[in-house]
Amino acid sequence: MAFEGLADRLQDTIKKITGKGKVSEQDVKEMTREVRLALLEADVNFKVVKDLIKRIKERAVGQEVMESLTPGQQVIKVVKEELTELMGGVQSKIAVADRSPTVIMMVGLQGAGKTTTTGKLANHLRKKHNRSPLLVACDVYRPAAIKQLETLGEQLSMPVFSMGTEANPVDIAQKAMEQAKEEHNDYVIIDTAGRLHVDSDLMEELEQIKATVKPDEIFLVVDAMTGQDAVNVAESFNEQLDISGVVLTKLDGDTRGGAALSIKAVTDKPIKFAGMGEKLDQLEPFHPERMASRILGMGDVLSLIEKAQTNVDEKQAKELEEKMRTMSFTFDDFLEQMGQVKNMGPLEDLMAMIPGANKMKGLKNAQIDEKQLSHVEAIIQSMTKQERKDPSLMNASRKKRIAKGSGTSVSQVNRLLKQFDEMKKMMKQMTNMQKGKKGKGMKFPFM
Repeated sequence: MAFEGLADRLQDTIKKITGKGKVSEQDVKEMTREVRLALLEADVNFKVVKDLIKRIKERAVGQEVMESLTPGQQVIKVVKEELTELMGGVQSKIAVADRSPTVIMMVGLQGAGKTTTTGKLANHLRKKHNRSPLLVACDVYRPAAIKQLETLGEQLSMPVFSMGTEANPVDIAQKAMEQAKEEHNDYVIIDTAGRLHVDSDLMEELEQIKATVKPDEIFLVVDAMTGQDAVNVAESFNEQLDISGVVLTKLDGDTRGGAALSIKAVTDKPIKFAGMGEKLDQLEPFHPERMASRILGMGDVLSLIEKAQTNVDEKQAKELEEKMRTMSFTFDDFLEQMGQVKNMGPLEDLMAMIPGANKMKGLKNAQIDEKQLSHVEAIIQSMTKQERKDPSLMNASRKKRIAKGSGTSVSQVNRLLKQFDEMKKMMKQMTNMQKGKKGKGMKFPFM
């Protein structure tokens, strides 16, 4: 999960001050010291940390906090607002040109995930903004890059413009613009060449492409896991090209978070998107306030709702509600729901979006084992249609067959059957409560 180490440190630190009825300057001093250490350990730029701590101190010992009825909560509010401001304050939206097409240049070093991000961005523009992008292969030095972009284009059913490895990248970009106008593509996304490090040849070529196509956006793609190196790369590219924004990849990995918390302050350019996984739909607009909330353990309900709206079929949800009400919920329905939840992303990331989930008993240090879900799927898929519809058919021989077919044990099959039965009982109790029946003496299976 993104920022996991930093989030744990900061949440432990602010917990000490949250419930205090009175906050002294000494309390604030101790808290900011811990916050400073946590940020430095997360590889946040030293100057950025120094300025941030100074602002937090000034506000935390000011009138708005000290005279508040809940000073501990006010201090946390200050920390959240300053973290939000550090990452850009508000979401920076993607540009739309006055005259079509809108041109986006993707730049960055090799290995940052630039080509994959180009495909992800095109997918995002089509799904979220109903656009028709043209992908342009301008990385002629790495033959695999052209093939990779063409493969992504096939997967997404999107056009890819390329002229092979012998053509000049500037000519490719120019010809692509002509085709986009002819074919009425409203976005042109140019995948440019990367290098192992910033060099003059690379920058000169990028400057020539920029002068030729006059892009509306220049997105620098950087690997969030490289920490402070990502910030140095961002500085170099910004000085040469005047980038318009940053896309952080691998933010779902075991990243310390230094890049995300430093880039805006160092370059004064916003983080526009964050790569949250390898799949082509795992690119998210970067919301500084939501990210600050997640880091401080306050959840991110808006992102969770957006994920649900994107991945959960509304018609199926209504049908499920009806089945729950009429007690006709089957293992097939259960399997379908599991698939929709899995499409929303890793369960640990979803849990991080729920406010207070980090404080819930047993969840703070619990690792959500997604292998267990795979076992559940395998067991259900090893059942016949009749067994999925009517689990009461299960006898010893059927359970043994299902266990063998799913690579599990009979005890695991029994456990799932019991959990499913308890879940249906709970649904019935909840339905009865909605009908106005009293829930006196009622015991839920999970209590």
